[in-house]
Amino acid sequence: MLREAARLFAQRGFHGTSVSDIGTACGISGPAIYKHFPSKDALLARLLVDISEQLVDGGRAVVRDDPDPGRALEALVDFHTDFALAEPDVIRVQDRDLASLSDKDRAVVRRLQRTYVELWTDVLCRAEPALAREVARLRVQAVFGLLNSTPHSARGRGEAARQLSGMAGRALRG
Repeated sequence: MLREAARLFAQRGFHGTSVSDIGTACGISGPAIYKHFPSKDALLARLLVDISEQLVDGGRAVVRDDPDPGRALEALVDFHTDFALAEPDVIRVQDRDLASLSDKDRAVVRRLQRTYVELWTDVLCRAEPALAREVARLRVQAVFGLLNSTPHSARGRGEAARQLSGMAGRALRG
């Protein structure tokens, strides 16, 4: 249901997609959606909060698995590149429809996003101790801009992943 909702929200926008549309895409009636989610708003919240939690948890696992900050940074780039190429619909939905969340749910997503940015910033600062934290954060956010632009520019993995990872690594290192 979440995958179909993400696909439809990415194509039509949150407000341009009905519960009936989501049900049809899932092979059920629109009202059957309410057995799983109390509202379309709750479905959007679950989609965006879940993906934000997955990014934080995945990023923490990457850092935990390799204590060397240089290698951990490369692994974070690969992790996020894989995410961006695998989940272009979710990126589109987050870009366009984050404001459609309730204040409470939007605050949760924003907190998780900040946690993810700071995770990367910490690793970059360990990899380059002379780098000012504000500059490191700017580089991290620029890399997210690059990698999250893939729904508009890249398809598949392979060469796209190689190019994006290389550009992201160079941007992080200045």
